[in-house]
Amino acid sequence: LYGKVNAYYIVEFLKSPYVDQVINSVTYGVKMPRVGTETMTSLLVPLPPISEQARIVARLKCVLPAVQSYNTAYEKGGKLTTEFPIQLKKSILQYAVQGELVPQDPADEPASVLLEHIRAEKEQLIKAGKIKRDKHESVIFRRDNSYYEKVDGIERCIDDEIPFEIPESWEWCRLKSLTENITSGSRDWAKYYSTTGVAFLRMGNLSKNSFDLRLEHIQRVSIPSKAEGTRTSLQGGDLLFSITGDVGMLGLIPDGFEKAYINQHTAMIRFLPQMRNKYIPYLLLTDYAQKFYNANQHGIKNSFRLDSIGELLVSIPPEKELFRILQRISLVLSKIAIL
Repeated sequence: LYGKVNAYYIVEFLKSPYVDQVINSVTYGVKMPRVGTETMTSLLVPLPPISEQARIVARLKCVLPAVQSYNTAYEKGGKLTTEFPIQLKKSILQYAVQGELVPQDPADEPASVLLEHIRAEKEQLIKAGKIKRDKHESVIFRRDNSYYEKVDGIERCIDDEIPFEIPESWEWCRLKSLTENITSGSRDWAKYYSTTGVAFLRMGNLSKNSFDLRLEHIQRVSIPSKAEGTRTSLQGGDLLFSITGDVGMLGLIPDGFEKAYINQHTAMIRFLPQMRNKYIPYLLLTDYAQKFYNANQHGIKNSFRLDSIGELLVSIPPEKELFRILQRISLVLSKIAIL
C-alpha cells in the first residue's frame, strides 16, 4: 500500500471513537489493560483515495485546534457552573460578617450590650456549676482608634490581628467567649460499633461548604453504662467541627435530633443560649475563617487544637441587626441554591 496511505490519516483514524470502542471492548475489567497485535491488525479501516486522505488531514489540522479550544472552554464552563454558587455564597457570608449585607439602624442597641448580656449569662452558669470558668478570659475593647485585649489582667494591642473593618456599632470577641464548652469526641469507641444503638457522628457526616449534616451513612454504637459519654452527648444547636484531615468541616445539630455522640476527630462547640443561632456557623464558612484554620494547623496529618478554635476572632453585630442578617442570608442563599 506504499503511496496509497497517508500516515497522518492513519494516526487520526487511531484516535477515533471507533478505535476507542474496540480497545475498550477487549480491555474492560482487566487490571493491566493490553491490546494484542491481533486486535490492532484486525481493525477495519475506511480508506478513501490518497488525495482525499490528504484533504481530510489538512481539514483536521485546521479544525482540531478550534475543537480543542471549545473543549477547554466547555470544561472551564462546567467548572465555573460548579464553583460559582460556592464562591458567591462565600462572598455573601463575608459581606454579612463585615457588616455590609444589611444597613445599620442607629436605633439598635450596640453589640456591646449583647456581649454584656452574654457575659452575665455565662457568669450565672458558672455560679450554678454548669460550666467552668475560662482560666484566661478575654475581653476586647476599643481605645484611641485601636483594639486592645485584656487577658489575665494584662492589656495588649491587637490591631495586627484584626482581619477587617467592622461598623462602629459592632464588636470583636474571641469565639470561646460565646460558648459554654468546646470539646473533642470520644476515643476508642470503634469497639462499641453496632448495627443498632445511638448515633455516632464522624467526619463523614460533616459538610465542606455548608453546616448541613450528611446522614446517608450513620455509624451506631452500643455503649456500656460504664463508658464516659456525658461530655460528648450532643444537644440541638451544637456545632460539630472537624479537627483533623480536612479541618473546618461543619455540622449543625438540629433541635429534636436523636441521641448522638461524636468521635475524637470531631470537636463539639456548644454556644451560650443567646448565640444558639446560625450566625457563627455562617461565619465559620467564610474565607476568613478558612485562612485561620490553615494558619493554625499542626503536624503532618493536619490537626487543629481545641484551644485554637476558641481563639478565632468573631465580629459581633447588634442583636437586632444579627437577626436581620440571618433573614437576609436565608433569602439570598435560597436564590443561590436554584442557580
